[in-house]
Amino acid sequence: MPILYLLGTGAAVSDPHRTATMLAVTDETTEERSTLMVDCGGDALQRLREAGASVQNVAGLIVTHAHPDHCSGFPLFIERLWLHGHHTEIPVLGIPAALAQVERSWEAFSQITEEWDTPSIDIREVDYKPEAVMWHDPTWKVTSRPVDHGIDNIGVRFEHVPSGRVIAYSCDTEPCEAVVELGRDADLLVHEATGETEGHSSAVQAAEAAKKAGAKRLILVHLPDGDKVDDLRAAQEIFPATELGTELGRYDI
Repeated sequence: MPILYLLGTGAAVSDPHRTATMLAVTDETTEERSTLMVDCGGDALQRLREAGASVQNVAGLIVTHAHPDHCSGFPLFIERLWLHGHHTEIPVLGIPAALAQVERSWEAFSQITEEWDTPSIDIREVDYKPEAVMWHDPTWKVTSRPVDHGIDNIGVRFEHVPSGRVIAYSCDTEPCEAVVELGRDADLLVHEATGETEGHSSAVQAAEAAKKAGAKRLILVHLPDGDKVDDLRAAQEIFPATELGTELGRYDI
């Protein structure tokens, strides 16, 4: 059964109890490593543990884009893998601009970490084009599409191979057709709702995308600071199966 964990649900400035938006998908029924993480703008592995998932089950990390609230925790991610005894190679997937940023951040600590037996990093560059295949194994087929955020950025679609169930993630984006295609007939669409500003979307715009895509359920993340009741109600008028993402929430799909 596919599972989504929301390791963080906040925007760059958000409520005190929310950290930067980070996700993980997994399948606890397989004996193979099946947890794929998305972004590391905070302490991603600690949040994974808080959510009740295993660090040892991490199979790879996807980095969507180069903004600090999505990738600045990369050195800590690698350090924590090492301290948790994860010594095998770790795949890190993303478009060139995102991968260049995480490599620079890791290099900044090279004088300290050169003596550490940290996992080797398997950098896997993803084509910056629609329906680029990022990952394909017996558990997950993962594809991506460029979205509209002002810098190179991708949304991600996870297809759970055994069940055919789909989890889609818009990442940070203005309304665009790419998000509709990512969320096409998805069991769950995770969509940012920072607000109707440059490079971002409002809760209503997320609901419009979910409706157009034919998704079954919409979870709002990348949430700004302050009250969100009115925005949520407005979104639910368009797409009733809309809810705010729960920090450290587990969603069985």
